[in-house]
Amino acid sequence: MGLSPRGREVLLQGGVVLGLDLEPHLPAFSRLYQLLMEANRRHNLTALRTEEEVVVKHFLDSLTLLTLPLFEGPVRVLDLGTGAGFPGLPLKIVRPELEVTLLDATQKKVAFVAEAVEALGLKGAYPLWGRAEELAHRPEHREAYARVVARAVASLCVLAEIGLPFAALGGAMVAQKGPRVEEELSRLPQALPLLGGRHQATHTLKLPFAGEVRTLVVLAKESPTPARFPRRPGVPQKHPLC
Repeated sequence: MGLSPRGREVLLQGGVVLGLDLEPHLPAFSRLYQLLMEANRRHNLTALRTEEEVVVKHFLDSLTLLTLPLFEGPVRVLDLGTGAGFPGLPLKIVRPELEVTLLDATQKKVAFVAEAVEALGLKGAYPLWGRAEELAHRPEHREAYARVVARAVASLCVLAEIGLPFAALGGAMVAQKGPRVEEELSRLPQALPLLGGRHQATHTLKLPFAGEVRTLVVLAKESPTPARFPRRPGVPQKHPLC
């Protein structure tokens, strides 16, 4: 079963708050919700259980990225640690011209993303399984994406080391964080010069309906990331650069 009338209302009204008309995309989001709930019974892809939680904290939270002027036109995007497809699938639904690669290290999650991409007929969406720390060293992925997005729970230092090597020169990485990022931001200047990045902007907004604060941290890619980064899997988390 897809979205209920209440679920559709929450999605539409939340879209209005974010400056988005989501009515043309209701069928796709309803189908995505159905697919997610069916797969979640088999594989426990998300801890969110109620319809409103999924709509607000997966769909609308993903779409907060579109409050930034960074996702217009045929931009190549990497969703780093996509999980069950967030934020990459909602971005692709609302901005079909984007080319989105959805990367995760958990095979069952990438399998679900592939199922959703096929079911929704999303052209230019590419599920990718592997460790980011390894894939970032491959020529086809190294500095190959105009935008890198990450909704992961890792610190900004860790996200920057893993994500910025994927970002093309002149591109940007956007980390979606919660309300308390001041301490992480204060440490970033130790790491960003090593990675070819610069803290460009921080945008704060409230998640529709939930009222929770979301912080979008934009890191600009100004120079090539040295070949030694990212370090091997597990090292950025155990020994962060800042």
